[in-house]
Amino acid sequence: MCSILHSSKVWLRHYPQEVAPSNDYPDQNVAQFLVDSATKFGSRPAIDFMGKRMTYGELLCESNRFANALLALGMKAGDRIAIMLPNCPQMVIAYFGILSIGAIVVQTNPLYMEGELRHQMQDSGAKAIVTLDFMHHRVLAVQPQTSIQHVIVASLRDVLPIPVKWLYPVKAKKDGQNLSVTYGRSVHSFRKLLASASPVFEMVQVDADEDLAVLQYTGGTTGVPKGAMLTHKNLIANTYQVSKWFYRAEFGQERYLGALPCFHVFGLTVILNQCVYSGGMLLLLPRFEVSQVLKTIDKHRPTIFPGAPTMYIALIHHKDIAKYDLSSIKACVSGSAPLPIEVQETFEGLSGGRLVEGYGLTEAAPVTHANTVWEKRKIGTIGIPLPDTDAKIIDPDTGEELPIGSVGELLVKGPQVMKGYWNRPQETEQVLQDGWLYTGDMGTMDEDGFFAIVDRKKDVIIAGGFKIYPREIDEVLFEHPSIKEAIAVGVPDDYRGETVKAYIVLRDGEFTSEQEITAWCRERLAAYKVPRLYEFRESLPKNIIGKVLRRKLLEEELNKTPKGK
Repeated sequence: MCSILHSSKVWLRHYPQEVAPSNDYPDQNVAQFLVDSATKFGSRPAIDFMGKRMTYGELLCESNRFANALLALGMKAGDRIAIMLPNCPQMVIAYFGILSIGAIVVQTNPLYMEGELRHQMQDSGAKAIVTLDFMHHRVLAVQPQTSIQHVIVASLRDVLPIPVKWLYPVKAKKDGQNLSVTYGRSVHSFRKLLASASPVFEMVQVDADEDLAVLQYTGGTTGVPKGAMLTHKNLIANTYQVSKWFYRAEFGQERYLGALPCFHVFGLTVILNQCVYSGGMLLLLPRFEVSQVLKTIDKHRPTIFPGAPTMYIALIHHKDIAKYDLSSIKACVSGSAPLPIEVQETFEGLSGGRLVEGYGLTEAAPVTHANTVWEKRKIGTIGIPLPDTDAKIIDPDTGEELPIGSVGELLVKGPQVMKGYWNRPQETEQVLQDGWLYTGDMGTMDEDGFFAIVDRKKDVIIAGGFKIYPREIDEVLFEHPSIKEAIAVGVPDDYRGETVKAYIVLRDGEFTSEQEITAWCRERLAAYKVPRLYEFRESLPKNIIGKVLRRKLLEEELNKTPKGK
């Protein structure tokens, strides 16, 4: 086995000639992205939301109004202000308005129920929250147990020129109470706040290395959600890194398809921040619905489409895919979960664009690795580290760096790595050591410096003493012609300790048996890796960006009576 270590940075020889291995990152407020683009591209569209457009000049004015409104409410630099919105113009306005006053954005999932919302608001100490009319009752229910002083309520109907039936939940449409808002001292109308405020604002300057821009909460699949403290420097650096990786993108010309939620760190950096930094047009969709996405691509011609594998899977399997023109798409980066090779090749064939797999995590703002878009890439890998990013594989037991080809824990280092977890010094010390972020992902590095993720450290299955990496099984299952989605999980087993269970979603109109799948796997996997248990489902549990929640399935199993085979 070769003894080459990360210190040689062999991946640099695979950098495109146009991409420098290191960059300078400005010491500024993230909101400066909007100011600069409004100066350069003021009359160009910044946002297209269901046919409603807003120019960069208009977006800056509205964000300035929101910043002035926040100051009038008593908000100040360093205060935490939550945004509980789907992709919509108000989300973008609020985001840049909050940053402009030097306050900290608390990214909040609009799907959160009261318990989840209460925890996040208590943990962050948020003083205000921006939400939608049909969600605000959830906020009011938890407000007495939190530090929230002001609830700012928006309505999608403030900006929509079309009926709202596609956007609002059925319950909200039927129950007028859910849409009615009683305004008062602590409940404010988003629209009226903007109308009463000045469009002129002098942005608050920050110490980009130290001052927080965003509290981005982790998904909580391995415990209580923690707030990753992302500084202005973290977000600026990662925006620059990703933008320079897509070096053929033209400033002021690209159209970004915003199907990923911007309250998720992937959408925040790779779509919202990158688009505004480069003066592109942001085609915002409030939720991923495959027919709507196809119509948007066909009509509005996006050129850049970041997404999750399940999005591309849904698109290529749509019954009317042949009716839509996807040829405008130049480049896509897939993250959050492994990208099956079949999906990559099929989508590239349909669009003519490039779909590359990358890697990131909330604690790194989020992108650390990506395959090069137009040069050599390695299918099945997450690519190579981005500029100014270092990475290595270590033995999780000894902490020693491992030679190429060895499976170990992936560590990363770079200007995009978080400052730490909010109010959790012990957890911070566990994952941040000497500037290295311990990702908890098991992976390898090959002789060219390309990295591959094997699995989450906590997801490794140990059956009869053998270590089994579920992702390898997932890939084999996905290749079966009758299977649409599949995921393997280690479940308790009286004899083997753990055994492999496969959860399977079949393609429409297809049928297969456990025996057939077992035979398929036995031809492609060592015997100890072949699933012993199967469960056929109509769907798999996913998070908001479409990542299958393996831990959720395991939790379901642990609540059952353990059984073996």
